[in-house]
Amino acid sequence: MKTLSYLVLPIALLSVAALSTAQDEKQPTVEVSALKGSLHLLKGRGGNVVASVGTDGILMIDDDYTEYAQAHHEALRGLAGDASVPAFVVNTHWHFDHTGGNQYWGEQGSVIVAHSNVRERMSTRQEMKAFNRVIEPSPLAALPVVTYGDSLVLHMNGDDVEVQHFPTGHTDGDSVIFFVGENVVHMGDHYFKDRFPFVDLGSGGNVLGFTRNIASVLARVDDNTVIVPGHGDLANKADLQRYLTMLESTTEMVRSHLEKGMTPEQIAEQGLGEEWASWGSGFINEQAWISFIAGSL
Repeated sequence: MKTLSYLVLPIALLSVAALSTAQDEKQPTVEVSALKGSLHLLKGRGGNVVASVGTDGILMIDDDYTEYAQAHHEALRGLAGDASVPAFVVNTHWHFDHTGGNQYWGEQGSVIVAHSNVRERMSTRQEMKAFNRVIEPSPLAALPVVTYGDSLVLHMNGDDVEVQHFPTGHTDGDSVIFFVGENVVHMGDHYFKDRFPFVDLGSGGNVLGFTRNIASVLARVDDNTVIVPGHGDLANKADLQRYLTMLESTTEMVRSHLEKGMTPEQIAEQGLGEEWASWGSGFINEQAWISFIAGSL
């Protein structure tokens, strides 16, 4: 059942690769906007970055692609002046659009923090069959030096920052970051607002675990929570509830079709209905999403 994703994703990546090439020809820049209190959203080309900037220094969540490290440093200089090197960099998971700056910051003296599976995957050769790509081991300076199994708490800039591992979701090493005092949550790639998500089956991801994780996060947020997705625009509880509804509805639809003897290809030909048609207009199309569900089941 996983074969379909391997056929679909390289095609989907052609447009992404073309966009990346065009962007790479430009000087990398980072857009900075205020979130709440000490928190700022930094948007380059990869995953959304959140930085807590205050008297205790800088805490940075994810660090984009490698070539954007200097641009993020310039953005942090604009926020913190000479004290612009993060004390801590937390990786939500191992993918290179979220950990590409690790080596740069590690060499600057930042302490890199992540789940133990992130260090394991970054320190070994990884095959991303969905993208027909091999990722070689990262340099030593890029590896997390503080790892955890379930969770940890960082006390920075007047807030308690809870780093909670959610297993078997987007990958096997995902963490969601809760800024408790500011009521802000960084979801990493567990959340793509109003879009089908990428579930990395080859890295221990699974749609069923992914759905359970979203339900768990939803139980912790309220109507005032600012939700930061791994990619895309900021969201709220209602947005996340709609996302959970999509996960549950489409999974049940695919499960039902499979039980009736349909193949993933036949389900893709039939489609998931008008309600979810627009959700396939992002990085992951409907056919790929169906393949993730089928592979998980």
